[in-house]
Parts: sequence; structure tokens; C-alpha cells
Amino acid sequence: MRPPEMPYGEHGRHGHWAGGRVPKGNVRGLLLAALLDGPAHGYELMRRLEGQAGGRWRPSPGSVYPLLQVLEDEGLVRGRDSDGRKVYELTERGRAQADVGQLRDLAAGTGAGSAHLDLRTEVHRLHVAARQVATAGDPAQVQEAVEIVRGARQALYRLLAQ
Repeated sequence: MRPPEMPYGEHGRHGHWAGGRVPKGNVRGLLLAALLDGPAHGYELMRRLEGQAGGRWRPSPGSVYPLLQVLEDEGLVRGRDSDGRKVYELTERGRAQADVGQLRDLAAGTGAGSAHLDLRTEVHRLHVAARQVATAGDPAQVQEAVEIVRGARQALYRLLAQ
């Protein structure tokens, strides 16, 4: 199990962003913008985007690699083999379409609302902490954790009822 400060999925499993997935059109633009920093292979682009998002989101390989192929088919990127990996770089057409502003939005969390992202992150952290109590806690601690989580759920519904 990962430590609580880095729960599985905190950065968004399967390319998720708070409130759902980053729309494909945004991932497309983000890939182009990430290539403004220079040539990279798919996993490097995923790391660049995750870094730009402050670790809160990372696109999945299942969205990145097909999009890179589409961008290559459209003449926006050029792929070449380098040490057994396919490295992509922007063409002039791709450079003209790349918008660094999308990376600024990603960094600011404005793509889906940073408050939603914060809530999603905290729910993941709560889940990890609850699993640790369930695994390592004695029966009294587990029962106390049940009451804490029940109280939190009820407080959330009270918030919506206001």
C-alpha cells in the first residue's frame, strides 16, 4: 500500500481530472503545447503534463498514444525512432497550433475547477486512510473510523440541504 501522502489515483487514474475526464480536445491541445518544450516520447509527455498539473492529473497511455498517432497523421507532429522509443516533435503546422495558454490553465487548475480537484484529492486520501485503519486498526479503532466517516457523509448531505 502506498503511504497516505501519495495515494493511488491521487493524480487521477486513467487520465481523470476532477469532475470527469479532460475532454479529448483538451488532451490533444495539451500534447501539442507540451511538445513546445522539445521532442519527447509518450511517457515523457505524460510526465510533463503531470508536472504542469502539479501532480493532480496525468493522461493515460490509452489517450496519449492514439492521439500522438492522429497528430502525426495530420502532419502536426513527426515521430522518429530513438534508442528503441518513438520520439515526437512538432512540425511547423503543429507549432502554429500549439497554445502554451492551455498549459497555464492546467497549472492553475482552471480546466475543471480546482475546488472540485481538491475535493477529489481529499476523498482519495480519506479512502487510503480508511483502508489503513481497516487493515491495521483494532476493532475499537475500526468502529470509531466508521463513525467518523458516517459523520462526514452526513455533514456533506447537510451542506447540500442548506
